[in-house]
Amino acid sequence: MSRLPRGAIATSDVLIVGGGAAGLSLAHELLATGSSLVTVVEAPDGPLRPPERTWCYWDEGVGDFEEAVSATWSRLRVHGADGEAVTISPEPLRYRMLRSAAFERLVHARLSRSPGGRVVRATVERVREVADGAEVQCTTPGGRALTLRARHVFDSRPLRALPPARTQLLQHFRGWFVRTETDRFDPTIANLMDFRVPQPRQGLAFGYVLPVTPRQALVEYTVFSRTPLSGEEYEAALGHYCRRILRLGGCSVEEVEQGVIPMTDARFPRRVGRGVFRIGTAGGATRPATGYTFSAVQRQSRAIVAGLRDGRAVVPPPHRRRALAMDAVLLRALDSGRIEGPEFFTRLFRLTPPYRLLRFLDGATAPWEELAVGLRCPVGPMLRSAVELPFVPRRSHRVPGAATRRVEGTP
Repeated sequence: MSRLPRGAIATSDVLIVGGGAAGLSLAHELLATGSSLVTVVEAPDGPLRPPERTWCYWDEGVGDFEEAVSATWSRLRVHGADGEAVTISPEPLRYRMLRSAAFERLVHARLSRSPGGRVVRATVERVREVADGAEVQCTTPGGRALTLRARHVFDSRPLRALPPARTQLLQHFRGWFVRTETDRFDPTIANLMDFRVPQPRQGLAFGYVLPVTPRQALVEYTVFSRTPLSGEEYEAALGHYCRRILRLGGCSVEEVEQGVIPMTDARFPRRVGRGVFRIGTAGGATRPATGYTFSAVQRQSRAIVAGLRDGRAVVPPPHRRRALAMDAVLLRALDSGRIEGPEFFTRLFRLTPPYRLLRFLDGATAPWEELAVGLRCPVGPMLRSAVELPFVPRRSHRVPGAATRRVEGTP
């Protein structure tokens, strides 16, 4: 970690605010292309520093972060509300789990080996434009004032308030890392959605199980709805899921994760000054209808670095307009109750070729492929939602809490 004199002014080519998935991914990409001066400002230990999180995504082959990946799965499963299981093998894609601490160690090690790489632990008080770029005013853990300047500042901190939206749901969850007394899990299959759990009156709920070994897994209870649950409600739902549905028997809870991810058709500004940009969820990288973000963050990071290499400072849209338009319609259909969530997602997994489905969820499909997926959706309710959407006013929505686990949300 860097230690600078009181009131020091340190300069960089690029300054990244926030050491989460978006900030560290951009730093990693900049280092890989030989950028000279990169500073990452991370929150010091304390209430502003988030607990360890789990991020998931799918990818082909061996990726850049393989040494930090804690588990992978070649098969994915969805349980319908009727108990019928749909298992798919989306080869050559594999589902991957990253723990935030391992990812941080990986990127920090690469920053420490780079002559121009630097990590600063400080609380960011203010980001403002200056004549030749931008300035970040910070306070160190010891109370020292610190000013950092750069030609370009990329801010990944969560927004205090989301932009106005026509529809906004919340993906909220609590997860247990459990250890069972006997073998209860199949570590070759990731269970993405298990709709055998009781369903809420509005929205949908599902279980999510990522087995790491036959006796260890991340087990989550996830809900798409307008408001989160109380702690007691999450605990009761997880207990019911583990005992009555998964029938785990004796098990211990080794770690707990919890968070809230907005699912919104809001428009996120990505440039907020001549030299100040927003990235990650703050820059619209979260896929509105799924909560997935990690893959979009990688695309965003590569595009930013390519632009800087060509002399252009830009943060391009992380998702295509077609994908955002489809997501807006789906969110409206879910929120209005026109479609039944468990049946919709189960049907999608049952009828869509696996490789195409995951590429569709990642926004990487061609128009004809999207049409093929769309024909497997309830056409009438989706059309009614699409027709009324332009007449729905955008308004502000309050978001209680913030995401504290995977930037890649649950599907």
